Amino acid sequence: MPFSSFQPTLEYAKNLDEQDVLASFRQEFYLKEGSIYMDGNSLGLLSKRAERTLLEVVDDWKNSGIDGWSSGKHPWFTLSENLGEKLAPLIGASAEEVIVTGSTTVNLHQLLSTFYHPKGTRTKILADELNFPSDIYAIQSQLRTHGYDPETHLIRAKSRDGRFLYTEDIIELMTEDIAIMILPTVLYRSGQILDMETLTKEAHKRGILVGFDACHSIGAIPHLFNKWDIDFAYWCNYKHLNGGPGAVGGLYVNRKHLGTSPGLAGWFSSNKEKQFDMEHTLTPADTASAYQIGTPHLLSLAPLIGSLEIFHEAGIEKIRKKSIAMTDYLIKLVNHYLIPFSFTIGSPKNANERGGHLSLEHKEAARICKSLKEYSIIPDFRSPNIIRLAPVALYTSYEEIWNVVQTLKEIMQKEHYKQYKNEREIIA
Repeated sequence: MPFSSFQPTLEYAKNLDEQDVLASFRQEFYLKEGSIYMDGNSLGLLSKRAERTLLEVVDDWKNSGIDGWSSGKHPWFTLSENLGEKLAPLIGASAEEVIVTGSTTVNLHQLLSTFYHPKGTRTKILADELNFPSDIYAIQSQLRTHGYDPETHLIRAKSRDGRFLYTEDIIELMTEDIAIMILPTVLYRSGQILDMETLTKEAHKRGILVGFDACHSIGAIPHLFNKWDIDFAYWCNYKHLNGGPGAVGGLYVNRKHLGTSPGLAGWFSSNKEKQFDMEHTLTPADTASAYQIGTPHLLSLAPLIGSLEIFHEAGIEKIRKKSIAMTDYLIKLVNHYLIPFSFTIGSPKNANERGGHLSLEHKEAARICKSLKEYSIIPDFRSPNIIRLAPVALYTSYEEIWNVVQTLKEIMQKEHYKQYKNEREIIA
């Protein structure tokens, strides 16, 4: 049955599952029986391979002790570099430009410390008002470190509607006093994909360096960072990449900048051949490895080894194709069943502008999310009125999507949500 012949029936959902070329990967993950997980854009589920490689690293520690740094199944000394090489195809980069290290915010601090050099009138940083707060905190901190007031030196592109950013509005703010632009690849609330290629091209015309936060896109959409000539990027690996809670993050530095001394240097910034010379003069690596700071968190790296095996077998293009099909299907179901209950779709209708999750807006969103959890469906709430639903290509079925929408319909019909307060929990 072709997808264009949409029918709002369970049989149609089951038919889509039968045609799904990625369906076998669902068996790779630990799925809780009787529950539907729709929050993979916040924390991806554990796969059996990620569990296996975590235990392999633990086993190396158990059996080899200190020698695990140089021997065993996954030698620790070069593990960050090896994982960077495996991640590189997902962002359209070469192995030398990618390193698995730090966390999202630590990596942003590193990259700003390395590349933000205010000079003359070019002293400001351009960001946006819809970005995740952590990025804004880091930018404000860096500005203060340089003696600038964030109130005047952090320029934030405004949203016309509270959902989306418009390319032309951002370009208009690319003035001669902007040194660096920091933007998300995908907006965490609405799921909008920004036009990274155009924004980078226009920024470079004006002498502005460009960095992207890829937390909500890595593992969900293909990237072409080298082709687009992006200067640097950073991300977490625990969302769509299923690296586990607190998984070590990643960063990318365009090869044209390799050799730039790290702004925040540490022992693991060293050239690997020189690191154990114990000299007090740093010889930084000539790859993205230079932008590491401290010792890798091995047990938070280990699950990513197995997770990336799955991504290489499935292929990011197939993952993206299914992701689009699933969010398109979810939109069709919402329009058929839920519009009478005052739900609004807060994500781009154009699939090419939409990332891996769909945002439903409703004035009772917090209460509805609590109801969904009582029905064993795990959504995600974002203030003030957003229910984020993330059907993940590797482990979500079309039948589950159909069941989620039917459950939402039942919750609204029975007014089940009214037993809860319309306020977020500690962790939304």
